[in-house]
Amino acid sequence: MWHVKRRRPLEPALIELPRERAVAPGTAALVVNTHSRLGREAFSLARNALAARGVALTESHALSRSRRLRHVLEQLLERGTRRILIGGGDGTLSGAVAHLLGRDVTLGVLPLGTGNDFARTLGIPPDLEAACDVIARGHTVRVDVGLANGRPFLNAASLGLTAGIARRLTKGLKQRLGKLAYPMAAAAEARELRPFRVRVKADAQELELDVLQLVVGNGLYHGAGNMVDPDARLDDRRLHVYAVAAPSSSSGREGTGLGQLQDLATLARVALSTRTGEHVENPAVTSLHASRLYVEATPAREVNADGELIGRTPMHFEVASAALRVYAPAPT
Repeated sequence: MWHVKRRRPLEPALIELPRERAVAPGTAALVVNTHSRLGREAFSLARNALAARGVALTESHALSRSRRLRHVLEQLLERGTRRILIGGGDGTLSGAVAHLLGRDVTLGVLPLGTGNDFARTLGIPPDLEAACDVIARGHTVRVDVGLANGRPFLNAASLGLTAGIARRLTKGLKQRLGKLAYPMAAAAEARELRPFRVRVKADAQELELDVLQLVVGNGLYHGAGNMVDPDARLDDRRLHVYAVAAPSSSSGREGTGLGQLQDLATLARVALSTRTGEHVENPAVTSLHASRLYVEATPAREVNADGELIGRTPMHFEVASAALRVYAPAPT
């Protein structure tokens, strides 16, 4: 339970293959966050690409302010829109999902953000026209949605290093640097990182650790292509968790210069191996999976979910199984 064997991830990261829907798809609307990194140019390109593929849109919305998303989605749902195609980053998609759960709608994903981890987990290409192809082919899957104190997330929630990075990843920084914004923010945050203690209750198990980071994943990827766990799937009905222990705490060097060097070296090794999923084999990493999770931290820590800061510990995590229908690449 505490250690998971590594295997090569599937594309997409699903147990059930995408299926072509047997019922009529219904009306479709396009909603694009023009504040996302590529959103300003993508709105008209997406409309044209969808029209060229026979996807008829009843409405199109270009949103320059993220707070309008809720209002637009509520209007679309009231009008009975069956397909809602959203262009934006992971934060935009995560914010939209709160309004789509429990509805007879299908989500279409046009990845326009910096990380695009939900699209990556689904196997949706980053190219806009290729993502429109996925929607036009009409294959769908049911995926799980994570809940953090009731708030939905698609990829991962975390505390420690990644929450600090989220605080530093301003929209201006992401728009200026693109994918380089993540390593720049990580380097700045790592210099100020300090260990903290967590108490984790995972189903019937409980543990306490001094850690530098704790990640609770619903999908396979987080942080622009880092793996939560190579065995994680979007439809496996469980959360996958990994925690990076603080060597300075176990060695008695916490708060010293040498202790900080130990912690940074451990984080660097783990970070490099998250690209391949080999981090779960690192002795500094504790990994587990559970359907329900409770996390306390001392001192209390901010929690980041899909790139947005959503509150502080303590926090309850659970899975809404098969709660969202979404377009995914057709089986090859």
